[in-house]
Amino acid sequence: MPDILSLLQCLLPQINATTMRQLNQIILAMLAMSGRVTMLGISRWAGIGGSYRTMLRFFHTVIPWATLFWLFFRKHLCGVNEIYLLAGDEVVVSKSGKQTYGLERFFSSLASKPISGLSFFVLSLVSVERRQSFPIQVEQVIKSDIEINNTLTIKKVKAKEKRGRGRPKGSKNKNKAEVVFTSELLLIQKMINSLFKLVSNFIPLTYFVLDGHFGNNNALQMARQVNLHIISKLRHDSALYLPYENPDSKKCSRRKYGDKLDYRNIPNKYLCTSTIEEEIQSDIYQATLLHKEFAQALNVVILVKTNLKTNARSHVILFSSDLELSSEKIIDYYKLRFQIEFNFRDAKQFWGLEDFMNLSQTAVTNAANLAFFMVNLSHHLLADFRQHNPVSGIIDLKAYYRGFRYVREILKMLPETPEPILLTQIFAKLTSLGRIHPLSTGVEPS
Repeated sequence: MPDILSLLQCLLPQINATTMRQLNQIILAMLAMSGRVTMLGISRWAGIGGSYRTMLRFFHTVIPWATLFWLFFRKHLCGVNEIYLLAGDEVVVSKSGKQTYGLERFFSSLASKPISGLSFFVLSLVSVERRQSFPIQVEQVIKSDIEINNTLTIKKVKAKEKRGRGRPKGSKNKNKAEVVFTSELLLIQKMINSLFKLVSNFIPLTYFVLDGHFGNNNALQMARQVNLHIISKLRHDSALYLPYENPDSKKCSRRKYGDKLDYRNIPNKYLCTSTIEEEIQSDIYQATLLHKEFAQALNVVILVKTNLKTNARSHVILFSSDLELSSEKIIDYYKLRFQIEFNFRDAKQFWGLEDFMNLSQTAVTNAANLAFFMVNLSHHLLADFRQHNPVSGIIDLKAYYRGFRYVREILKMLPETPEPILLTQIFAKLTSLGRIHPLSTGVEPS
């Protein structure tokens, strides 16, 4: 079994020896424990030196998590000559009560409605070769009083505002590249700049992959200001235009927008690939198009699926600010964005992101960051564990550590150590309890 304390040595001197010993006990307890991952639950599995008061001291200690994430990734997870994407997304966890720091109503995609809870924005490094996501920075989203109070006011004002058709008299053209960022985009920009200071060109990052919520000009301008190209998704009904081409080369024209793109009749010259599988025709189009809300031309990829039986059609619009990026890479990179959702699932299901009951700002920050740190640690542990157990997952890994804990406690009660063969059988039997996939050892439990 890997020595957790030796894996954490790379975190020195960012945290002191006392905090590292506490973190080691907490990690061992979280790997072995069953039930909800709370401070009380961890203390029950931490053993000697891991009392509830120790948990309180740890969770109320200010810890530089962003630096710890990077040091652990660079030492144990970073691949040689691999291509990495920067992905970002927001995760919402439900919380009850009134005292938790940052508690507000946030929209949950799982519940499809606003819920009372906490929101965290996560930046993640996604390996293109391994197709895995590694959380690298976590920040809590805090709604300001102005945002809370103005939500309904803005809706009422928009409902009352009415003006005639056409452009208002005296209005002037605006520079679309000069935008006012929302508090959300300012937080993301701050996180990216902080990450770049840590990375220091150790990993070249070119693309920032975001979901359709950020398919707008403001997000694109934010990404360009930090020297990243955005890859995201547009609304299915976005008004895209072909660049205007003057038929008479002798005449100068200031016209910018050509014909509006008809998604049901996309010109064949933009068709990249067309395949048919199980009576579903999949067409991929790529073109440089214009959008009146964006400051620059977009590299647009349109995926069209047609049911040859019913002639039903659907399409998805992906785009990038990099006009040279191929359609295959845009599609592949956007698919890889979903790997961050698996991080959210693991953090909630196994590492306490949905369970913690901390109230103060420091304790909430530590609980959320600890959950995502365990996601990275489990990636490293599973890489070694799968050498002998190729199809194993986190449940199998936790069953292994829980069985090891049981064996250790049993050996303390025995007057003498059993024979090696019997000890191997005991170990194989106890570590197989609760596993999903069969145990791969030299001696199978009888």
